[in-house]
Amino acid sequence: MHSDHQKFMQMAIDLSRDGMRSGVGGPFGCVIVKDGKVVGKGSNAVSSSNDPTAHAEVVAIRDACNNLGHFQLDGCILYTSCEPCPMCLGAIYWARPAKVYYANTKIDAARIDFDDQFIYQELELPLEQRKIPFEQLMNAEAWEVFEEWKSKSDKTLY
Repeated sequence: MHSDHQKFMQMAIDLSRDGMRSGVGGPFGCVIVKDGKVVGKGSNAVSSSNDPTAHAEVVAIRDACNNLGHFQLDGCILYTSCEPCPMCLGAIYWARPAKVYYANTKIDAARIDFDDQFIYQELELPLEQRKIPFEQLMNAEAWEVFEEWKSKSDKTLY
């Protein structure tokens, strides 16, 4: 199985290189595997798609979920060329794969000017001290929808 891990990680690294060289986006790639078969893959496409959420992991999760016909990655292994950023980490936890393997670290990414540390720091601050202001508005009206969800008998939990 060890050689399989290396094979799939090499695929993620190759996607990172191919996407970067072809101008699709930054040097990041991801492969998602289930039962020894690739079910999803992606490279960073932020700059080519004008989508700040088009990180390799998010692209691969979307691809895998589409291919599997489900919004969770039960029994899947995610191979990514770099330790996930906070957004991708959240997406990974929502998708619930069995395990994640990564190559470069977030410190390595910071060394080439992809530094996510400011996001981690912002998360620790009270809302009123963050660089982007957050202000609550119309809580009572929005809560009505939550109450409706809470009592909905045919909802799909996730």
